[in-house]
Amino acid sequence: MAPHLADVWFTASDLQVVSGVGCVVTTAAGTEYLDFTSGIAVTSTGHCHPAVVAAIQEQAARFVHAQVNCYRHDLLEPLAARLAGITPDPIDTFFFTNSGAEATEAAVKLARQATGKPHVVVFEGSFHGRTAQTMAMTTSKSVYRQGYAPLPAGVFVAPFPDALRWGTDEARAVDLALDAFDRLLHTQTHPSEVAAVVIEPVLGEGGYLPAPAEFLQGLEARCRAGEMLFVVDEVQSGFGRTGTMFSTEQSGIRPDVLVMAKGIASGFPLAAIGAPAELMARWPKGAHGGTYGGNPIGCAAALATIAVLTAPGFLEHARARGDQLRDGLSKLQASNPAIAAVRGPGLMVGVVLQDAATVPGIIERCRVDGRLLLMSAGTDGDVIRWMPPLVVSDEEVDRALAAFAAALPSP
Repeated sequence: MAPHLADVWFTASDLQVVSGVGCVVTTAAGTEYLDFTSGIAVTSTGHCHPAVVAAIQEQAARFVHAQVNCYRHDLLEPLAARLAGITPDPIDTFFFTNSGAEATEAAVKLARQATGKPHVVVFEGSFHGRTAQTMAMTTSKSVYRQGYAPLPAGVFVAPFPDALRWGTDEARAVDLALDAFDRLLHTQTHPSEVAAVVIEPVLGEGGYLPAPAEFLQGLEARCRAGEMLFVVDEVQSGFGRTGTMFSTEQSGIRPDVLVMAKGIASGFPLAAIGAPAELMARWPKGAHGGTYGGNPIGCAAALATIAVLTAPGFLEHARARGDQLRDGLSKLQASNPAIAAVRGPGLMVGVVLQDAATVPGIIERCRVDGRLLLMSAGTDGDVIRWMPPLVVSDEEVDRALAAFAAALPSP
């Protein structure tokens, strides 16, 4: 117990950790655990990557807080330029903040200012944050919204294609979801009122469910036709998590606004939105800001993180480990009917269990018997998500698979 800490945080375990290196965390009792949570997909380069640690240490001795309204420090533009080089076209101009929720809210504020329109459309199963605005946009679980009404108005929810839940194939699910999106624009809010359509290309809290490329492309086409901004929330899926720097690369879409956080700085609090310069210029000076956005230590951590992620062979390694993980899980699925599906790109992998009631016990057995840390996801709590650091080794993947196999209910 921690008598002076608020008890509002959900806890996946009661572990007290004192250090972490790579994919391993160590508790106060000296026990090591294989961490396949990555602090909820944040420690992209692993715990305490030496290059990131060195960058943080060096910057901390130069400047801890250089507030952007007061003066500009010398890492702001280098980080923005680096992001311009790795984000999809036409993204080239950036605003920095602290968290994914703040970045998503900034994207909505930009969209409303730039278009003069009030509404946003989101999708079932989404998680966009815990501020009032982003709670209104979050539909993965009611617990994230419960007790906070009234939430901000102007948010409309469209279906996300879920072939497994709908009992159909992917192509049919895409058709149904696009038809429902069109119906929403005919019956609830007209494109002339919609500032932005906001989507996670892979649902995070909603169950590690990828949006088919055809669905994303269909939404983009509708946004262009209706002059609605296409906002892609890559808070969890970005920075190599899906095997490419951003998930959008795999579907060929061109977002108007890209939302980034989590893996951007290996665990240091930093987030950003990116947009074309012309769009960003339509945000009136002083219309948004923040005390800590673009913190110099965060910028240093992000630059070091990006250097690691873009090193020759790094993303190839992450893709190979993702393939290894999915292959191993698929083999378990073939022999154990408890597993309904294995899905997700790169190292953003979800295992859907037939019975959601078994998920907590499986995760607990993995932790206690296998020294493996996992988390659940999904509206029904029926998904176990695998999000190891991108530096995970093939031996560590094999260890995790063995621990998971031992924790599954007997076929």
